[in-house]
Amino acid sequence: MESHTLQGLLRELICSICMNYFLDPVTLDCGHSFCRPCLCLSWDAAQIPMRCPYCRQVSEKPDFKTSIPLRSLASLARQAGADSVNSSEEQFCVAHKAAKRLFCDFEKKLFCRHCSDSPNHVAHSHSPTQQAAEEYREELLKRMGSLWNMAQEMQNNVKIEDEKAGSLQEYVALRKVMIRAEYQKIHQFLYEEECLYVDTMEREANEIFQQLQESKVRMTQQTESLKEMFREQMGMCHKPDMEMLQDLGTVLERTELVQNQKPQPVNLDLTSWCCTGLLELLNRFRVDNVLSDGNISLFMCISEDVRSVLFPAYHYNMSREPQRLRSFVIWGTHTFTSGRHYWEVDVPHSSCWILGVCKDILIMENLFFIDWREASVLFSLKMNDHYYLYTNRPLIVHHVKMPVGKIGVFLDYDKGIVSFHNASNGSLLCSLASSSFSSPLKPFLCLEAS
Repeated sequence: MESHTLQGLLRELICSICMNYFLDPVTLDCGHSFCRPCLCLSWDAAQIPMRCPYCRQVSEKPDFKTSIPLRSLASLARQAGADSVNSSEEQFCVAHKAAKRLFCDFEKKLFCRHCSDSPNHVAHSHSPTQQAAEEYREELLKRMGSLWNMAQEMQNNVKIEDEKAGSLQEYVALRKVMIRAEYQKIHQFLYEEECLYVDTMEREANEIFQQLQESKVRMTQQTESLKEMFREQMGMCHKPDMEMLQDLGTVLERTELVQNQKPQPVNLDLTSWCCTGLLELLNRFRVDNVLSDGNISLFMCISEDVRSVLFPAYHYNMSREPQRLRSFVIWGTHTFTSGRHYWEVDVPHSSCWILGVCKDILIMENLFFIDWREASVLFSLKMNDHYYLYTNRPLIVHHVKMPVGKIGVFLDYDKGIVSFHNASNGSLLCSLASSSFSSPLKPFLCLEAS
């Protein structure tokens, strides 16, 4: 065959993309052929629709079968080219001065005939270089196919992940709307509960005011009746003996009747409602073991304004000098300088006590002093067989039922708020607000010694 004819034939076996002999050639609808790997790479970077890299005609089929004749011819062309290269640039074994024409499958190396027959390699499988090259070329093509399929799968996964990201973004936006709607329901529910609580308290307070007015009228009438009876009995005492004794039975009967009609004072305790979810919220900031296990017996010294309101007259002598009030004090094991904290304290029901937080506690000999300027405390005080709750900021009585068992204390240091709650149901006892706290605060509990 003439040289230019042979050259023309060989050019038909060259891929126009990689300019090498075909590897796994495929033929498109337009008739042009390319290496399958080259076509994959070309179409991977191209936009849809897929076009022939040579004539740009749209290809309808996404996949093609291997062209067996072209593959065989390309293989022969590579072998012919390898023979021409080997004839001019043969690889020789330095040790035996012989051409390396065998490939060791075990060590994946080229050997000459003498090396392959040596004891170190005679047990290995050896193949002629051209045969081994074609076999491993086919294996590489299979691996390339597997790699390409994995790459396509990963590329599809990237698209899926991208779609997931867009879907997640849309869902998060929708979820925000749903969450806000749910909290709006809670806000509305709590607002309605708040209005109901306040309205009920106002109605209850109005009823108590009415009861107080009626009680005042009854007590005023009773007072007048008692004074009238007092004047009548004083007049009887001035009567002669026989006249006094003659009317004594009737007067004593009427006196006993008036005394038995003594009006009872009105109970001012208002109903304490539990705010829905408040106790669960407070327990998110719970601190355990806030107070120490032991207690110390000391005399308590408190400020004059607090002392004048809280403690009955029997605590003072006639000169108004304060007597020493012995108390049992339980110190806090924590000191708070920031944040929100909640703890619960067991308090006796039938006793006077002081519970809260203060700036500092000063102990001198057997006396302890509390800095009342930065103290937030709740007092329990017994007056006329009834227990009352007082606070120091402002110094006022709180008309709520005395809690039994535990009292919860919530401190929001940063906002300057201390609130006290009935730990059994979370209902609010009182809340004390300050502009801010500037010093460390220490919890404490003081119990009056019996």
